[in-house]
Amino acid sequence: MNRIVFATNNAHKLQEVRHILGDGVQVLSLRDIGCEADIPETGTTLEENARQKAQYIWQHYHCSVFADDTGLEVDALGGAPGVYSARYAAMDTAGAASHDSEANMARLLRELGNNNNRRARFRTVIALILKKDSCPCECNSLKQEHLFEGIVEGEITRERSGSEGFGYDPIFRPDGYDQTFAELGAEVKDRISHRARATQKLAEFLRYAK
Repeated sequence: MNRIVFATNNAHKLQEVRHILGDGVQVLSLRDIGCEADIPETGTTLEENARQKAQYIWQHYHCSVFADDTGLEVDALGGAPGVYSARYAAMDTAGAASHDSEANMARLLRELGNNNNRRARFRTVIALILKKDSCPCECNSLKQEHLFEGIVEGEITRERSGSEGFGYDPIFRPDGYDQTFAELGAEVKDRISHRARATQKLAEFLRYAK
């Protein structure tokens, strides 16, 4: 296994995943394979969304692919925003854009208010589809599917802190650290984050995949 598609064009995700997988695996983006489609994410769980994205690329490009979905789960909000993390503000405010990190954080902090229960976790699910030997009719339909999960526990801070990272990183402090993801920097985050943990499981699997 030396070439695989990561179903994203997010530069931050690509950098993080390429760093973890190392030089032994060439990770291609959607743009690299000429995919400009707005891939549907209509699942109600992280697992469903990750599978949906991976299946889309498999069905249209017949190549080995993995896709991820990540959610921030806040205990005091009943696990929200969860699967809707990237578009949390857009669900609350007319005209708000999806993937607007500042708006998403603002809504989350507003809803938590002065609640002293700040416990939360980031959870990432990676869905992998590996292309196997083609069947006799050359339909390239043979494949293997696998799921990998990474979780990091922590708490939501009361205000933003730090300038690195993306998404909710400025307001999430992982257990065992006194800084947010946005303050810890890429080197530390690549080692301990939810996506790092899921990707490390993926990397270990790919190391022995036939």
